[in-house]
Amino acid sequence: MTDSKYFTTTKKGEIFELKAELNSDKKEKKKEAVKKVIASMTVGKDVSALFPDVVNCMQTDNLELKKLVYLYLMNYAKSQPDMAIMAVNTFVKDCEDPNPLIRALAVRTMGCIRVDKITEYLCEPLRKCLKDEDPYVRKTAAVCVAKLHDINAQLVEDQGFLDTLKDLISDSNPMVVANAVAALSEIAESHPSSNLLDLNPQSINKLLTALNECTEWGQIFILDCLANYMPKDDREAQSICERVTPRLSHANSAVVLSAVKVLMKFMEMLSKDLDYYGTLLKKLAPPLVTLLSAEPELQYVALRNINLIVQKRPEILKHEMKVFFVKYNDPIYVKLEKLDIMIRLASQANIAQVLAELKEYATEVDVDFVRKAVRAIGRCAIKVEGHDLVLVLSCYLGRGFSCFPTVMRKQSAERCVSTLLDLIQTKVNYVVQEAIVVIKDIFRKYPNKYESVIATLCENLDSLDEPEARAAMIWIVGEYAERIDNADELLESFLEGFHDESTQVQLQLLTAIVKLFLKKPTETQELVQQVLSLATQDSDNPDLRDRGYIYWRLLSTDPVAAKEVVLAEKPLISEETDLIEPTLLDELICYIGTLASVYHKPPSAFVEGGRGVVHKSLPPRTASSESAESPETAPTGAPPGEQPDVIPAQGDLLGDLLNLDLGPPVSGPPLATSSVQMGAVDLLGGGLDSLIGGTNFVAPPTAAVPANLGAPIGSGLSDLFDLTSGVGTLSGSYVAPKAVWLPAMKAKGLEISGTFTRQVGSISMDLQLTNKALQVMTDFAIQFNRNSFGLAPAAPLQVHAPLSPNQTVEISLPLSTVGSVMKMEPLNNLQVAVKNNIDVFYFSTLYPLHILFVEDGKMDRQMFLATWKDIPNENEAQFQIRDCPLNAEAASSKLQSSNIFTVAKRNVEGQDMLYQSLKLTNGIWVLAELRIQPGNPSCTLSLKCRAPEVSQHVYQAYETILKN
Repeated sequence: MTDSKYFTTTKKGEIFELKAELNSDKKEKKKEAVKKVIASMTVGKDVSALFPDVVNCMQTDNLELKKLVYLYLMNYAKSQPDMAIMAVNTFVKDCEDPNPLIRALAVRTMGCIRVDKITEYLCEPLRKCLKDEDPYVRKTAAVCVAKLHDINAQLVEDQGFLDTLKDLISDSNPMVVANAVAALSEIAESHPSSNLLDLNPQSINKLLTALNECTEWGQIFILDCLANYMPKDDREAQSICERVTPRLSHANSAVVLSAVKVLMKFMEMLSKDLDYYGTLLKKLAPPLVTLLSAEPELQYVALRNINLIVQKRPEILKHEMKVFFVKYNDPIYVKLEKLDIMIRLASQANIAQVLAELKEYATEVDVDFVRKAVRAIGRCAIKVEGHDLVLVLSCYLGRGFSCFPTVMRKQSAERCVSTLLDLIQTKVNYVVQEAIVVIKDIFRKYPNKYESVIATLCENLDSLDEPEARAAMIWIVGEYAERIDNADELLESFLEGFHDESTQVQLQLLTAIVKLFLKKPTETQELVQQVLSLATQDSDNPDLRDRGYIYWRLLSTDPVAAKEVVLAEKPLISEETDLIEPTLLDELICYIGTLASVYHKPPSAFVEGGRGVVHKSLPPRTASSESAESPETAPTGAPPGEQPDVIPAQGDLLGDLLNLDLGPPVSGPPLATSSVQMGAVDLLGGGLDSLIGGTNFVAPPTAAVPANLGAPIGSGLSDLFDLTSGVGTLSGSYVAPKAVWLPAMKAKGLEISGTFTRQVGSISMDLQLTNKALQVMTDFAIQFNRNSFGLAPAAPLQVHAPLSPNQTVEISLPLSTVGSVMKMEPLNNLQVAVKNNIDVFYFSTLYPLHILFVEDGKMDRQMFLATWKDIPNENEAQFQIRDCPLNAEAASSKLQSSNIFTVAKRNVEGQDMLYQSLKLTNGIWVLAELRIQPGNPSCTLSLKCRAPEVSQHVYQAYETILKN
C-alpha cells in the first residue's frame, strides 16, 4: 500500500495517539508515527506540540526515518528555537557518520534551519564537510555556505568559508565545481562589492572542463558564471565560444538559452571577417528553431528571447522565416509573438513568402488576430520599400486572393488597387477600419504615390466608428484637401458631433480644418472660425484648447509662419519605432534565459530592493565589429548611408520640439482674421504633434492684422542642437563649504566638520577633525550605515598621528557606491559612526545628490526622445528656481561642470530652453527641461525620471549649483 493512506485520516484527538506511538519501542511503529506527523504537517495541521517526541526519534540508523525527522525539524525549528538546540548534538554526530548520505543530509538540514543559535554550532561540521573525501558531501556543503551566508554573512567571512568555497572551484568533481560556482554567484549577487568570483583564464579553463561532465543544472550555473566573465582579447573569446558551442545541442532548453547568452555576449568581441564568426552564426540558428517545437509555454519564453536576438543580430535567423509561421492551434500569445518576429525578419529576399503567409491569416476567425495581420502588412510595407507591398495589402483587403500570383508584377498595380477599392465598398467594418489606419501610414511613408484611392476612402467616412480609424481618415482628408473637391463638406460633417468625439479625433479634426483653411482660405473661413471657437471656448480639454489658441494666434499674426508650421514637410516615418533602445537591448542580451528577457525589462524594473540587481552590459566591440552593418541588418527603407528619421508618438510635445527644424518666418501678406473674440492666449500649451503637413500653399488674401493679437512668432528652431556655443569647459563639480556635523559637546571633545566632493569620477568625504578635549585621541575608524545609494568608505580612515588637544587635522576619505543599499528618509540621508580610543560617536548628514552624477551622463538625442516618451507623464515634476540671473550659456556651462549635460538647446518665443540629461551612480537616468527667460531672475525646471522620488533632490542640486 502506498503512503497516500497517511493523508486520508480525519480522526480527532490523534495528537495524543501520535505522541504515544512516537515513544514506542518498536521501530516500525515509530516510523509509521513519524510518517503520520509529516502527512499532517503537509496538509497544514499544527503538530508542533510533538517537537520533543519527534526529535527523540533522530537517534536511529534508519536513513528513511532520519530524513523524515530532519524534514520536520526544518519546518518547526524556527517556531521552537529552544527545542531545536536539542538536535544539535545529533547533527554534529551525523556529520561524522561513515555513511556519506547521512553526512550530507545532516549538513543540508543544518543549513536549512534558519535559527541563529544553531548556526554557531554549524561552523565546525560545515568546515569538515567542505573538505570531506566524498564529493556528494562537498557539493552539499558548498550550497550550505550560501544558505549560512544569507543568515549570518559576517560569520561566514570570519570563519573563512568563502576562501574554502573559492578553492572548491578547482575541485576534481564537476558537480562540486558547479555547486561552488552557484553558491559564490548567489553570495556575489547579494553583495556586489565582494568580488568573490574573481575569474581569470586559469579558473575559466577549470569551469569549461567541468562543464562537459556535470548535470544540466550545474551546466546552467557554470554558463551563467561564464557570461559574467570579460575575456582579455578576441582569441580568448573565440576559445570560450568553441568550448561552449556543444551545449547548444543539449536537451534542456535552459542550458541552450544560457549557452546562447554566453555566445551572444562574446560575439561582440569577434571580428565579422573571421570564418569562425560566420560558422557561429550558422550554429546558433538550429537550437533556437528546436526550442519552438516544445509546448506553448516554453515556445513563448523562447520567442521572447528570440525577439531580442533578432533585434541584435537578425542575420542569425534570416533563413528561418518558415518556423515563425503561425499554426492554427497556436495560442494567441504565441501567434502574436511569431507575427512580431516575422516582421522583424522581413526583407527583400523573403517578402513574397511573408506576404503570402499574412494573406492566409485573413481567413482566421479571431478578429483581433486578423487586425494584427492587417497591421503587419502595413508594417512590412513601410519596412521593405516597394510598390508591391501596398498592392498585396489591397488584394488582401479585397479578399481578391485569386490575384495573388500576379501581385509581384508591378504592371498589375491598377488591378490590385481596384480590388482594394471594391472591398472597401463592401463595408466589412473591422477590415475597412484597419485598412484605413494602415493606408494612412503608407501615405506617410510613400507620399504622392497611392493617392488615387482617396476618393473611395472618403465615401466611407460614415461607416467608421473607431476613434483611430476616424482620426486616420480625417488626417488623410486634411493632408490631401487640395485634391478633394468636397473636403470642407466632409470635415464639416464631423463638427456636428464635435463634443461627442474622442480627444484623438477632436485634435485631428482641428488640425485638418486648419490645413484645409491654409490651402483653401476663401472657401473655409467660416469653417475654421467654427472649429477654433469649439476648441477654445466650448472645450474643457486643455490639450485641445491650447492647440486651438496656438493655431488662432498663428493664423491671426503671421500667415507665412502658420504655413511653415502647419504645412511643414514631414520626415518619412520609420518602421523601427518599436525597437528596444540599444543600451537596454544590450543589457537584456546579458539576461537571456531569465525573467528579464521575457518581460523585456531590466531586473531593476521589477525586482524590489537592491538585492540581486546588477546592471550588465556587453563587452566593447572590436574595431572590425564596428564596421558597417551587413545588408541584412541595414534598414531596408532607407537609402545607403542614410537612416530614416523617426517621428515620435502623437502628443509628445518634447519629441516634436526636438525634431522640428523651422526657419524664421519670412515676410508675406498677412491673413484675413476672424471676427470671433479670442480668450486668453496660452502660447505654451501642449500638443505640437499637429505641426505636420504638405508644402502646397495657396496665398490668402491680404488684410490688416489687428494690433491686439500680439507680436509675430519669434525666431524659428534652426538653432536646434547647436551646442557649439555656451558649453563651458569642465572645471570640477561644485563643492559646498564645510559644515559642523558633530559638535564637540556631543562627542566628548571631538568636533567633526566636513563636506562632499566629486573630482574626475571620484567621490570624497573631506573631513576636519578637531580635538577639543584634554586628552590625546587615537585609533580612529569610520563606518556608514546602509543608505539609498550604497555610499561606503573605499579605504580606512587614516589619521597618521595621534590627535593632540586643540589640534586639527584635514582628511580626505575616498568613497565608493558599492555598499549595502537601503532606502533612507530623506533619500540623501547618511548615518555615520566614528570610533576612537575614547568612545564610538554617531551622527547623520545630508549629502548633495550632485556628487552622484556620473561623467557618462550625456544621453544620445534619439535616446533622449525615446526615454522621455517612455517615462509616464505622472513621473514629471516641475520646480521654480528663483533668484538665478544666469543666461542659458552660463547655466549650461555651470551645470556641465557638475555632470549635468545639455543634449539640445533652442529659443522659443524669447525663452531659452535647455534639454539636459544626467545619470546617477546606480544607473538611474534623469531628464530635464530648463526654461530661462532673459531678464527674469527665475527659471522653470521640469524633471522626468523612472524613480520620481529622486526629482526633489535633483532640483535641490540644480538650485545649489546655479546659485553658487
